[in-house]
Amino acid sequence: MGKEIRVSITAGTVATALFIIVGVYVFWLLRDLSLLVLTAIIIASAIEPGVAFFIRYRVPRFVAALLVYVFVFGSVFSILYFFFPPIIADAANFLSAMPRYLDTINITAPFSDIATTAAADQSQTQSFIRTLLSLQAIFTAGSGSVLQLIVTFFGGIFSLVLVIVLSFYFALQDTGVDDFIRLVMPVKYEEYYVDLWKRSQKKIGLWMQGQVLLSVIVGILVYLGLLIIGIPYALLLAVFTALVEIIPIFGSLIAGTIAVIVAYVDGGVALGAIVAGLYVVVNQFESNLIYPLIVKKIVGIPPLLVIVALIAGYTLAGFLGAVLSVPVAAVALEFISDFDKRKRLPVGKQGREAPARS
Repeated sequence: MGKEIRVSITAGTVATALFIIVGVYVFWLLRDLSLLVLTAIIIASAIEPGVAFFIRYRVPRFVAALLVYVFVFGSVFSILYFFFPPIIADAANFLSAMPRYLDTINITAPFSDIATTAAADQSQTQSFIRTLLSLQAIFTAGSGSVLQLIVTFFGGIFSLVLVIVLSFYFALQDTGVDDFIRLVMPVKYEEYYVDLWKRSQKKIGLWMQGQVLLSVIVGILVYLGLLIIGIPYALLLAVFTALVEIIPIFGSLIAGTIAVIVAYVDGGVALGAIVAGLYVVVNQFESNLIYPLIVKKIVGIPPLLVIVALIAGYTLAGFLGAVLSVPVAAVALEFISDFDKRKRLPVGKQGREAPARS
């Protein structure tokens, strides 16, 4: 006879399941507000190392947080104001010249289907060019217009103010995020989830530091290389390469393919081969030096998880969802790791002990 299997469902299990279901439902109903709160938490977590740096030199936490915020938002504002106009101009010129690139690609058999599909969307391309030109006008109009663009990105002045205020509050309070977690979690589990967040926060911070460093180094190398070779739209291609570095494996491949096509159309096979060689060299430098020495040692998020999280985040909540997807995946990864460790505990200890901490 088969072995008898008993399943015990306690009141606590039912309560936990109901709490999770209700929490997910409420999160979905208030998803816009929830995304803004999560964005504020991620911003506060990202600047925490900077705040901690000033605190080590006996700077009061309020002053430290204020200094970091002024530096971060000032840097973002300056980058948008000084660097985006030429990037947008390059993008508009590139899209205007796209028919020429598509005609050349159409001659090359492996890319004929891609060219045919892209050529069918020329009306959308022209609309996008007009949008880029309007953005360029915004930047050249002055600093007030740049602020208007930032407000538009966050979905309105209220959303922007809410993100800034909440993130500053979380950064100002040494236990700001911890207090928020204790507020929304049951008393029985609050200590575990605070510990889970602290571990996830460290993983998120390290991933962001590694990713920013990787993108900056690769972007600079590609820009210098394309500039020396004499490829048009060098700044645009370098910025695009830096941005898609967030996509493991495929990011550099996509950016390299576009750069090679541009070089091939403007300079023939020889120039295309040189640009391909440049991207191969940069990719080898990244894979064998930058990633092992810097990123791999400090980042514990698998590349496949990053890809899946980015796709899922963008599908569910657009660009903001993609931005938040990797931090959320980091928390989920820690939770799954804890669940696996708890599952391996002796049966008598599973109900009494919290999931093991790493």
